[in-house]
Amino acid sequence: MELKISTPRTFSFRRTVASHGWYQLLPFALNTEKWELTRVIDLGAKPPATIFMTGRKNHLRVNTSRLLNKTETAIALRDARHILRLDDDLEIFYSATANDPEFSWIGEQGAGRLLRSPTVFEDLVKMICTTNCSWALTLKMVTGLVENLGRETNDGRKSFPGAETMASMPIKFFVEEVRAGYRAPYLKELADRVASGELNVEEWLTTDLPTPDLVKRIKGVKGVGDYAAENLLKLLGRYDGLALDSWTRAKFFQIRNNGRKANDKKIARYYSRFNEWRGLALWCDVTRDWL
Repeated sequence: MELKISTPRTFSFRRTVASHGWYQLLPFALNTEKWELTRVIDLGAKPPATIFMTGRKNHLRVNTSRLLNKTETAIALRDARHILRLDDDLEIFYSATANDPEFSWIGEQGAGRLLRSPTVFEDLVKMICTTNCSWALTLKMVTGLVENLGRETNDGRKSFPGAETMASMPIKFFVEEVRAGYRAPYLKELADRVASGELNVEEWLTTDLPTPDLVKRIKGVKGVGDYAAENLLKLLGRYDGLALDSWTRAKFFQIRNNGRKANDKKIARYYSRFNEWRGLALWCDVTRDWL
């Protein structure tokens, strides 16, 4: 089954898919030869399906692993739009960078849309799995969650587990099967809170809370500090935070400070001209050479 979605004039499929490492984490997969992004979509009570997304001029081509009914098709299209940020308005950001010779490439190349998961819950779980560890360990933890708890599609792939499924597992599972280490009780507690209805992380996408208040709420989740909270904010469409870590600092030293170390205040000053878009400007800057 093939579907089409019109895309904004400034949209770049490749820049969006490769905007950060999520495309390497299940249930995403990327075929770099065909530049086809694969994603398993949860369709509720019915078995999940795989969608295969390919960028074309002025539209996105979406193929499905099985025939979908009208309701399932609407879910698949909604999730594809959400994943690729097709409804995000970046024109203000592009205007802010257009006259800066070091940053004008962002709008010209359609950068700035950051790949995300269909749900805030999945993005939050994955963000916790990126803290204080190597990318190899992040891959292992996310793979453990999907392979052990995901529901299978008709083509043998698996979905990302929902909060209820994760909450049904003991902490021992997160330690021994997911290899989450000290994060194990954090993942368990998060799943418990979301599954019980105590915590609604999906509302963070549309809340009117000022960013500082939203950050406090996000950091109320155990295992989430400044780095994880500010990175999650970017996936919610807020770009105030720089989300500095050892990698972004080192890249700034290399590309903007002649290889010399600089403190975080200097890094913040450099991007302050972009105001509420400063976190996105920094991220585009340090990842420009990824494509």
